Amino acid sequence: MRTSDFDYELPRELIAQYPADRRDESRLLVVRRDGGALEHRLFSDIGEYLESGDVLVVNDSEVIPARLLGRRSGGGRAEMFLLRGLGDHRWEVLVRPGARIRQGAELSFGDGQLTARVEEVLADGKRVVSLSAPGDVAAAAESLGAIPLPPYINREPEPADSLRYQTVYARVPGAVAAPTAGLHFTEELLSELGAAGVATARLTLHVGIGTFRPVAVENPADHPMESERFDVPAEAADAINAARGADGRVIAVGTTSVRTLESVAGEDGHIEPGSGSTDIFIRSPYRFKCVDVLLTNFHLPKSTLLMLVSAFAGRERVLDAYAEAVRERYRFYSYGDAMLLL
Repeated sequence: MRTSDFDYELPRELIAQYPADRRDESRLLVVRRDGGALEHRLFSDIGEYLESGDVLVVNDSEVIPARLLGRRSGGGRAEMFLLRGLGDHRWEVLVRPGARIRQGAELSFGDGQLTARVEEVLADGKRVVSLSAPGDVAAAAESLGAIPLPPYINREPEPADSLRYQTVYARVPGAVAAPTAGLHFTEELLSELGAAGVATARLTLHVGIGTFRPVAVENPADHPMESERFDVPAEAADAINAARGADGRVIAVGTTSVRTLESVAGEDGHIEPGSGSTDIFIRSPYRFKCVDVLLTNFHLPKSTLLMLVSAFAGRERVLDAYAEAVRERYRFYSYGDAMLLL
């Protein structure tokens, strides 16, 4: 398939700039992979499609306040975007203006509350910096940083974003973008599902900046995927394997959960616990080893995420559902509505 096969028209006003007033008040488009009419529901109705013995697999990664605004040592504004911690207060980052921030440059944030020295300029334009502060470096970075909203949200972060651009179960800091399919769950809804016999398994995949990188080549096989760190605890693997052994379904909450599960699953679908990195690019043709049901938001045209969803449910079926969502004025992308692919 070609990248252009995954294009679609989206009116700009359908790109959600704010979340729904309440998480589970988002709309839910239910798509059955074997055909049948599309169903228009509220997210709070999701329990009607889940069964006792199923397991929800959620990504508990927490978005870090990765965007820092400061100044260069020689004067002038600078922006730094934390991407990946390397240990000992060293980080892989993006900087702007890149042409003016070379090896050895120093950046200052919050009137000297945090400083960054560029140790290395990488081939792809990223930098490796060492952070320092008069006090606790991590605390200084967290207090000075802002939640990094996606580039299609055309506004500055607001205080509410620090809460709403996190899932209610986020607990492992490290992501620079939220696993957005999980943003619709409330604590109350998860409790109701648990009381109905639907288990929850938590894994972690720290979403990287590559999730926003467009596929710029016509052959998707030529698109470079950035690796992302994951962790699948033993208790999560046990819960997933137990559900599969009892004929329960594995419901992946978001493409990040799919990518993690499919990275650690054996050919028979058995999940092995462990940690590592994955650059898996799921696209047609692909045989899913573990995932039975996918809950996801609506994704950008010609994106790797749309290709993943299309591999799961079929390209024509997915694009037909997207066209229906546009006609019905669903809200798209990170703060938008959701799809349940059965």
